[in-house]
Amino acid sequence: MPRMILTLLLSLVLGLPLAAQEATQTSEPDRAATGGAQTLEDIMARQRGEPVDDSFRRNATGGDDAAGMAGQLGSLGGASDSEVWRALRYGLDDVKVSSGGPEARVLIQDGGMSWLAFRQGPLATYGAYLLGITLALLALFLLIRGRIRIDGEKTGRTVTRFQAVERFGHWLMAGSFIVLAITGLVVLFGRMVVIPLLGHEAFSTIAVGSKWVHNNISWAFMLGLVMVFFMWVLHNIPNRTDLKWLAVGGGIFTKGVHPPAKKFNAGQKMIFWATIVFGASISASGLSLLFPFELPMFAKTFAILNDTGLPQAVGFGVLPEMLAPHEEMQLATLWHSIMAFVLTAIILAHIYIGSVGMEGAFDAMGSGEVEEQWAREHHGLWLEELQEKGHAPDPGPNRTKAGTPAE
Repeated sequence: MPRMILTLLLSLVLGLPLAAQEATQTSEPDRAATGGAQTLEDIMARQRGEPVDDSFRRNATGGDDAAGMAGQLGSLGGASDSEVWRALRYGLDDVKVSSGGPEARVLIQDGGMSWLAFRQGPLATYGAYLLGITLALLALFLLIRGRIRIDGEKTGRTVTRFQAVERFGHWLMAGSFIVLAITGLVVLFGRMVVIPLLGHEAFSTIAVGSKWVHNNISWAFMLGLVMVFFMWVLHNIPNRTDLKWLAVGGGIFTKGVHPPAKKFNAGQKMIFWATIVFGASISASGLSLLFPFELPMFAKTFAILNDTGLPQAVGFGVLPEMLAPHEEMQLATLWHSIMAFVLTAIILAHIYIGSVGMEGAFDAMGSGEVEEQWAREHHGLWLEELQEKGHAPDPGPNRTKAGTPAE
């Protein structure tokens, strides 16, 4: 109804009969009065979502004289010449920029609109759903299962779980990731959340500060990621013991079930490799954003994927192998955010188990010393290895393997 009223008003003002406008839906508009430019009918059709043949604009680039028009002087110089800009928009070869890097030669790149729509739409929406559902499931699990307690009798003896350098590498990576996650969420959701609550000026200050912190603390995360990888990669190679752990769900769903495990169980190994893979991907795309236009990666990656035939097999078709520098940056920001959302959800589960979810788990990364009975129940094979090497107290002949006194 508003559209019909608007059409009626425009028709009355311009002295155009409604019948003439209805005829434009089925016939080509007469552009003689506009000198070949778009007409009201074109504008109204575009607003109605109808396809509009833009060949009258696309081909009106001035022919061979278009490039020369850029040198004409006037109140706005050649920049005001519509034919020159149409030539640039639709790719006339004679109109080029010779100075600057590859990004300076791209004067018009309209991919930013689809990038913004995806960023504010599916990315923000599904990312928020992912984190919200993860938190809800963890709360539900705590409500149903409760805290995973140490079942056996505590011995009062402790076992060194992680050395100081291991804890430093872990907290360097974990602490920086938490800060990066918070500041990243501020940058993504700030306009939608902070502005309505605190106003534009407060958001400006918070956004600038978040961006500065995010860019600089990223180096700490990458350093911690490298440290953790080299310290623990050998302990996180999958083995047959992991199958036994997975078969009973690690015992986290059933009280009194404690499958055998070495220094890292199957669940911890999955978190380790997820952190390494997703963390490395986040770091790579982050470096591309820290050094704009210097580290393009998607065009080459798409070319490799196309050679494998995988995109075609899953229905994506052939991925573009020629990307403008700005498109590389747009893809980098989206990929960076997607990977960060997935890793954040995984880390939330890790934080839960390592804190309120399991008794004694935080001590491993807190003091580095864990209760002997906790080690026996959750990493029994690792404890036996330490005892054989003399690095952990032996229960002795008067104590059972479960850690309780023999009758």
